[in-house]
Amino acid sequence: MSTADSAAPGAENRPGPLAREGIFIGGLGIGQIISWGSLYYSFPLIAEPMGHELGFDKSEAYGAVTFGLLAASLAAYPVGAAIDAGRGRLVMALGSTLAGLFLLGWSQVNGLAALYLVFAGIGLVQAMTLYDPVFAVIARRFGVEARRGITAVTLWGGFASTVFVPLIQAMLDPFGWRGTLAAMAAMNLLACTGLHLGLIRGREHPAAMAGTRTAAPGPPPRAVRRALAMPAFWALALSLTLYALVTTAVGFHVYPLLLERGYATATVVGAIAIIGPAQVAGRVAIWVLARGRSVRAIGIATTLAMPVSLALLILLPPSFASLAAFAVVYGGANGIMTIVRGLAVPEMIGREAYGAVNGALGVPITAAKAAAPAAAAVLWSAAGSYDAVLLALLAGAALMAAAFAAAAAISLRAEGRASAPLAAPPG
Repeated sequence: MSTADSAAPGAENRPGPLAREGIFIGGLGIGQIISWGSLYYSFPLIAEPMGHELGFDKSEAYGAVTFGLLAASLAAYPVGAAIDAGRGRLVMALGSTLAGLFLLGWSQVNGLAALYLVFAGIGLVQAMTLYDPVFAVIARRFGVEARRGITAVTLWGGFASTVFVPLIQAMLDPFGWRGTLAAMAAMNLLACTGLHLGLIRGREHPAAMAGTRTAAPGPPPRAVRRALAMPAFWALALSLTLYALVTTAVGFHVYPLLLERGYATATVVGAIAIIGPAQVAGRVAIWVLARGRSVRAIGIATTLAMPVSLALLILLPPSFASLAAFAVVYGGANGIMTIVRGLAVPEMIGREAYGAVNGALGVPITAAKAAAPAAAAVLWSAAGSYDAVLLALLAGAALMAAAFAAAAAISLRAEGRASAPLAAPPG
């Protein structure tokens, strides 16, 4: 009997490895669009009609976001450790199911206490469904080949605001904010839960981690202790925490900041609309032009672009061209930093227990995201204008770039020492 004759029926119709990888990443990418769109980008659009109906002022409503992000910071490490233990399918599928239930709960709130309780749950499911857990799932499945998958899934995720902002706006008029939330709950319950159950393997063994710099594999707590003993970890943590602080403050305050600086509303909206496509363009550029570059070189260039973008906003004369220049540089850098964030741990710290180490990094990062909107508002109130906020953000972005360069240099030296041959014994 020939080999062809002995093949299983229908085997020739099964997708090959590349096709299976494409289906896996594409499915996770669709899930990221829905998760980011419904759990993150939806809030500013829902908050206005919700606050008007229920009598919440802006600080009360946005306090729920801070409360949720604090919950996400507490969940980051255990979620990563669970994925390292092979429970990525359970974590992400359960997260999507809970996301649907909490969005339904949000659609039924009538008081501030209920809103904050719901957002504690939404923060938990953000930690279970957004980039960090999906990066950990990809890293576990593909090992040293994870860079391509991480980059690809961020390209999908980059369209979340492009898809969901107009979609939510279109649903608000006929369905109201409660009906819109119910529709997004159904998307998570049906689409995201189904995708995560169908695509992620249950209790799979991790891919081979060829080229790992760390010691022999151990349980996640041991790997985290090793990471915490590395100076590069702390320099990287400082850089990524400052990045989260700066970009979250910009995200929540760029609209009123630009209005205060005298730009027309249409000009501001047009400039902000450039940021999303610029993020995707930055990720595509990395995919096409810098595929073989180290994450250290990419990260150094990208972190330098962040203070440059803010300096453009401060120094250029007020015009749409000036705002567009800021939006292109800032958006491109922000998009690339998402990839750097996913690759920095395995390439600069080590590949062992990626989820747990990444989760440990996620604690201060998510706490910074939670603090940033309120901190910028307090500084604005104390100074009486956004000028002081802009200068503080510029200083933070410059320190972020310096810290990343330090992390890159320290990790490179450590890698060199680890790979250096032992000296021959004398005589």
